[in-house]
Amino acid sequence: MLVVTCVKQVPDTTQVKVDPITGTLIREGVPFIINPFDTHALEESFRLKEKYGFCVAVISMGPPNTEVTLRKALALGADEVILLSDRAFGGADTLATSLVLAEAIKKLDQKEEVAMVICGRQTIDGDTAQVGPGIATRLGYSQLTLVDRIEKVDMKSKKIKVRRRLEGRHEIVETSLPAMIAVVREINRPRYPTVPMRLLAEDATVTIWNNKVMGLREEIIGLKGSATQVRKIFSPERERGEIIGDGASKPEEAARLLTERLMEKGLLCI
Repeated sequence: MLVVTCVKQVPDTTQVKVDPITGTLIREGVPFIINPFDTHALEESFRLKEKYGFCVAVISMGPPNTEVTLRKALALGADEVILLSDRAFGGADTLATSLVLAEAIKKLDQKEEVAMVICGRQTIDGDTAQVGPGIATRLGYSQLTLVDRIEKVDMKSKKIKVRRRLEGRHEIVETSLPAMIAVVREINRPRYPTVPMRLLAEDATVTIWNNKVMGLREEIIGLKGSATQVRKIFSPERERGEIIGDGASKPEEAARLLTERLMEKGLLCI
């Protein structure tokens, strides 16, 4: 059986800049990384492979340079990687993205039965946490979110039991396979690739599926198939100033500045 892991290549958000005139992201010179939540999804899929004997297929939708991200997945232990790349897919919101990913998973299921789809909780660029549930809804899979532990997988009865991390408590849930599992960072600690695996990944094949392969109508994918569109991106202006102080190396000075400001406003009496 197959575990499909969905990953996304995202800009390193610590280095993203916004053009003040156009309001768009400045992409030139910005490094790209695997979405941090997705590294935990990858790790969990490899642990399932080692424990239960699953095969692991990793899929990603993005431009051609996403191949670098998928080679990292191969170096970590993926059995197969597929890049969904076509200009027709560009500009997709979560609705259109989940459609393409779900259709790709259907194609994989035709070759080998899919037991589960594993996603990171959310991406650090969109922050919506909608793609995983969107995939589950389109495929009719059981949906398990905020998972911080996979307790047990019963291959005979096709059941899975997980622990969900909620506010102030945990919840144990059992459901039938196939299932979509969205994991949180606390579920594991991602591994590092070995040098031999890195070398093998450089020569491995990254399968590319464009829309000729997928055969999807252009009006339901990409920008045309998106129910929402980003009109402008900008950094909000500060309405109020801030106290400047180095709380790390000079905590006493920062505390003094804060105390003086609060006293000036009549919010603190000593």
